[in-house]
Amino acid sequence: MATYDLVVIGTGPGGYVCAVRASQLGMKVAVVEKNASLGGTCLNVGCMPSKALLHASEMFEEAAHSFAKMGVSVSAPKLDLPAMMNFKQQGIDGNVKGVEFLMKKNKIDVLKGSGKILGTGKVEVSADGKSQVIETKNIVIATGSDIARLKGIEIDEKRIVSSTGALSLEKAPGRLLVIGAGVIGLELGSVWRRLGSEVMVVEFLDRILPGMDGEVARQFQRILEKQGFAFKLGSKVTGVESNGKALLAKIEPAAGGAAETIEADVVLVCIGRVPYTDGLGLKEAGVALDNRGRVQIDAHFATTLKGVYAIGDVVAGPMLAHKAEDEGVAVAEILAGQAGHVNYDVIPGVVYTTPEVSSVGKTEEELKQAGVAYTVGKFPFTANGRSKVNQTTDGFVKILADAKTDRVLGVHIVGREAGEMIHEACVLMEFGGSAEDLARTCHAHPTRSEAVKEAALAVGKRAIHM
Repeated sequence: MATYDLVVIGTGPGGYVCAVRASQLGMKVAVVEKNASLGGTCLNVGCMPSKALLHASEMFEEAAHSFAKMGVSVSAPKLDLPAMMNFKQQGIDGNVKGVEFLMKKNKIDVLKGSGKILGTGKVEVSADGKSQVIETKNIVIATGSDIARLKGIEIDEKRIVSSTGALSLEKAPGRLLVIGAGVIGLELGSVWRRLGSEVMVVEFLDRILPGMDGEVARQFQRILEKQGFAFKLGSKVTGVESNGKALLAKIEPAAGGAAETIEADVVLVCIGRVPYTDGLGLKEAGVALDNRGRVQIDAHFATTLKGVYAIGDVVAGPMLAHKAEDEGVAVAEILAGQAGHVNYDVIPGVVYTTPEVSSVGKTEEELKQAGVAYTVGKFPFTANGRSKVNQTTDGFVKILADAKTDRVLGVHIVGREAGEMIHEACVLMEFGGSAEDLARTCHAHPTRSEAVKEAALAVGKRAIHM
């Protein structure tokens, strides 16, 4: 019987990062993975493959619509979808091999099979009808999340697809109906719209991007509508009939009322994700779940069973790979007697569309609800030199600062490379920085990042370029 200091169940970003950090700190570590490849949803059927298709489809659209105005003459691009899917797969393979390398480099044992917690210090690993029991001082549950399903709508991953199926369609659907106007729905909708699909998004709420800043969501919706997206907000899909050549989706107002039927070739169900706890034996072992099926943890990631911890999508908080990674590092450091910690006030979020949307910290709605007095500084990319010469002027930067102390409480960006620009705000906020600090930091010219500086200047009503 093998004995470890730590066994991590799941090798997504949270799990493998936790294992690496624990190994760096001198622990004997094993990871348990039920899938054929390491890396979890993120590397295999989530973040990474979607970014490959977003990039490839953006290049396709640029070649079709933007090259000519820059003086680059090319014949109309033709879509070779199998080749694009191969490009996506190459990226997946490279990243998966990277995680395998990290396991070897850090002398982490990889145990293939499904993990089940038998109690404190015991994990059963089962594969191909065989099982073994592993002894360990500590266990970390890092099993991630699964797609949320819509009652009465059966996903077949061919015509009615989840995000997984939407990454591997054999052809661009003529009409794509996306259920859910969250990050995943808008990203995958963007991919297929660029590749020729008519895209309609149905959202139960009266806005897109729930949880993001309201002004950002409104402006971004207008940008997407200009790109060709159609939205039905405040609406719900109550059923999809799949007997005929076309899918027939029944749509009703969320508040109740007359239903309508919309035809589609593919329906993409993107209504969120749910914690993955199947087969872990949590109830029998004494690991408590909350009312949303998430593993309950304390401030140090400990569950209700001694020696068992949990991180990532399987616990409360934003379902983001980087949040899981930070938690993985923190729990490894806590187990090593260090002061592992995650600052949940500074977790950036990004929508990888074109333009991108990024945010960190509080939204205006959250500050109003909390009764916090704040000042706002905004700067549009139409007034940014680099954006003007590149003709990529959609969007703006918005900075929210405490009215009394000037401390930056939230930053929200819609624009090209917004996902890269948000990180100077993250660093500033980690150090409790003010809008004045950001405004007085020299930014290279000409860059899009100058818009962040200008928004910080605008907090004090002294932006230079508008």
